[in-house]
Amino acid sequence: MSGAASVSLETMIAKAPEAADFMRQFSNANRLMLLCQIAREESSVSDIQEALGIKQPALSQQLAELRQAGLVKTRRESRQIYYSIADGRAEAVMGLLFELFCGSEAPSSAGLAERRDGAPAPDVLGDAAHFARIVTSE
Repeated sequence: MSGAASVSLETMIAKAPEAADFMRQFSNANRLMLLCQIAREESSVSDIQEALGIKQPALSQQLAELRQAGLVKTRRESRQIYYSIADGRAEAVMGLLFELFCGSEAPSSAGLAERRDGAPAPDVLGDAAHFARIVTSE
């Protein structure tokens, strides 16, 4: 961990509950998929519902929790509400998760699949895990 050596143990202890609560938002598969979709592009509720196949009550509940946590924000256009990532820390976590678990499948349009030097992100885990791959049975 770069920089961790310069942070006091007392600071880490004080910040641990906040960090744990923040990370809890990523521990639910539906919320994680919502964040994946929203990190790829600003999306309306109907776009998210169609893309992820999450039923309206569960979708509304999870979006409300993400809004309450300050991870997503809304923008109203006529009767549509659009969601986007509101917290830079959430964007950074999503970028890391895309890099670690999705490799080359990460959305390059948002810059999440590229390293800071512009090179493609390495496929760190190979085919071991692809959490953002959506499979629907029809």
